[in-house]
Amino acid sequence: MQHAKILPNYLITRYHGWKATQYAENKTWYRRLAEDGQRPRAMVISCCDSRVHVTSIFGADTGEFFIHRNVANLVPPYEADGEPHGTSAAIEYAATALKVAHIIVMGHSNCGGVHGFHAMCNGHAPELEKSSSFVGRWMDILKPGYERVKDISDEAERISALEREGVVVSLDNLMTFPFIKSRVEDESLTLHGLWHEIASGAVESYDGAKGGFVAI
Repeated sequence: MQHAKILPNYLITRYHGWKATQYAENKTWYRRLAEDGQRPRAMVISCCDSRVHVTSIFGADTGEFFIHRNVANLVPPYEADGEPHGTSAAIEYAATALKVAHIIVMGHSNCGGVHGFHAMCNGHAPELEKSSSFVGRWMDILKPGYERVKDISDEAERISALEREGVVVSLDNLMTFPFIKSRVEDESLTLHGLWHEIASGAVESYDGAKGGFVAI
């Protein structure tokens, strides 16, 4: 593959720094992970956004979280159509092979995917309306959430509410997967929804009984 190039020097330098410090100080742990396999307690579905660093927020060690990242931290509905489904495959593996005890969906403030979808719904992003737009068609998953917040008059408040709706839609869609639904019902798996405010560092947790987010 002639188009691929060697890593930039700054990443190579950082790698050598990691190998000489963090790895060198934890060799036994890394070897145990390699030999015994991973046993993460939780799966985290978060956004691709580089500003959202789940392992740092929760102080997670290597091997603790099974992490899947995609645009706007969305989960699509269950669809057994024989086609490739990256997010669904990650969920299936986490729930049936790794048997994680928790699945956490984490949304965040200033989400580009959500902002783009909001613009598309209001006729301001024609490029996302094209059938050839991967982002646009992916963000269509959020349509049920938009219907619930579209009447909020203040635009900033509406978009913030839509970011949280992305989490709620994903939690609803998780329950359409038979292997998720059965484990939730037998209480071997719990689902959690979070929303992270980047600027302040705040995290809110979705309370299903109250039907809203509360600060933690």
